[in-house]
Amino acid sequence: MAMKIELMAVSALLATAVFGGPLAAAEPGIGVWAAADDPVAAKLIELERQWATHACVPNDVLQTLLAEDFVGTSPGGDIYTKAEGWAKPGAAHSAPRARDCKLLSAKVRYYGPDVAVIYGKESAIETGADGKDKPRTVVWTDTLLRRGGRWQIIAVQDMVMPEKQTDTTDK
Repeated sequence: MAMKIELMAVSALLATAVFGGPLAAAEPGIGVWAAADDPVAAKLIELERQWATHACVPNDVLQTLLAEDFVGTSPGGDIYTKAEGWAKPGAAHSAPRARDCKLLSAKVRYYGPDVAVIYGKESAIETGADGKDKPRTVVWTDTLLRRGGRWQIIAVQDMVMPEKQTDTTDK
């Protein structure tokens, strides 16, 4: 029993030293929410913010953020890869396609030193084919893996909230 406690303490110290702390109290396979002051979570959320605002402020964040073996599920149910998506080199839009893009919320949950899931919500105002502005809120789950010291998104699942529920507040 004492040996097990010592091993757990050593594991906690290693997790803190190697990963920066949030996993120190976690049992293997049990998720742990990132602390409010976790610098790794803050960096991951900033990358998510850049993706969430991409339609308003075009950028190349997806070139490095999405892993080569990335697979996503679009709000319409289509499954796509990085190569099939708009994250190809040169495919970044140079002109804004929406306005008022916002990352409304994002929470990081760690499942070990190299796996994180981020649960989030974002909104934008898009102009429809009819020329009318339409608010759009997307709720998503992104799975990230740290490889070679770099975090990348390996999978996403997106859902557009029905128009009657679309809002700009986090619930």
